[in-house]
Amino acid sequence: MNQDLGKRVIFKHSLLFVLTFFTASLTGALFVGHTAGIPEDIVLFSGEGLRFYMGMVFWEGVLFASLLLGFLAVHEFGHYFAAVRHGIRTSLPYFIPFPISPIGTLGAVIRIRSQIHYTRHMFDLGASGPIAGFIAALIILLYGFATLPEPDFMQNFAGHERLNQYIEVHGTFPEDPLSDINTRDPDVMVLGNTMLFSILASFFDNVPPMWELYHYPFLFAGWLGLFFTALNLLPVGQLDGGHILYTLIGYKRHRIVARCFFLVVMVLAGLGAIPLIQTFLVGTNVPLTLTSWLIWALISLLLIARGFRMERTWTFVGWIFVLMADLLLLLIFDPSIFSGFTVWIFWALFIVFLVKIEHPPVLFEEPLTPGRKVLGWICMIVFLLCISPNPIYFL
Repeated sequence: MNQDLGKRVIFKHSLLFVLTFFTASLTGALFVGHTAGIPEDIVLFSGEGLRFYMGMVFWEGVLFASLLLGFLAVHEFGHYFAAVRHGIRTSLPYFIPFPISPIGTLGAVIRIRSQIHYTRHMFDLGASGPIAGFIAALIILLYGFATLPEPDFMQNFAGHERLNQYIEVHGTFPEDPLSDINTRDPDVMVLGNTMLFSILASFFDNVPPMWELYHYPFLFAGWLGLFFTALNLLPVGQLDGGHILYTLIGYKRHRIVARCFFLVVMVLAGLGAIPLIQTFLVGTNVPLTLTSWLIWALISLLLIARGFRMERTWTFVGWIFVLMADLLLLLIFDPSIFSGFTVWIFWALFIVFLVKIEHPPVLFEEPLTPGRKVLGWICMIVFLLCISPNPIYFL
């Protein structure tokens, strides 16, 4: 019976991995590699040439999926082996296929099936995944930087005529996207720069701009690895960063830090939500600016009250802070620069309804060893180096 159960569990996890690998390969084939973006003249023909071309596209999608899922596996098995070491019951990684996502997956998770009683066990479980995943992402990224082709590599992509003309004249990429950089799709996907990516890129030549990075499988997968690592290191609730910071500073201090950080997330969410709400209201007879602010004020109040469990002081002060910060930033800066901040709306909802803001207390508090403290603060530094307030947006 147990043997049959074990086979069913392995089959379920293996099936999810295969499905995720397929969806990541399929979506990855649409935009990465030498042959992504099939020229229109080739589409008009059939036969061996077209089959060969489509085969190349597929295999480059497989390369991207292998890199991305390799990173995810390293991250999640870092957690898994740490749990096994401390006798904590846990599941194998669940890979999540999501074919309508730009990368074909929502990532991977493991399920902890027993309570964690000790601070050191909590730290090891929380830190092992980000550390392992960060190393894997860094290796992928460095290999991508070390093997960069010349800028004329972009000639392999359809719909980049003006870009290729610029490269032929200047031998490098332009500083800003060209207006018809992709004639098939007017929306250009831009990846947010980070401190670590900028530092690494400064040591290499021919680094593509952030709006063309997704055409480079190793760079794109490496960037995604750093981005997912940073998201997992958000210092709230049951996320890896929440585990780590809780064990470093204790329950009371972490409660304050986590709440303050959540308010920052709400400010970022507001910068994306207010222009988005105005877009939805276009064509109606309501005053756009006033109505969008009123809607965001109501939504933010509900989320903050839910997140702070209706504590009046934290809710009221936090709500006022969020609205005032959003107002100040939108007055100072051009609202268009916040177009990619809509992702923080999702993360605000994710924190409030799933991972929560505060970390539940551990049964047995104990000081971390000096080595664990060093690793813990390194993880917090990695978070700052890899996070981007404007991670993915379209021009």
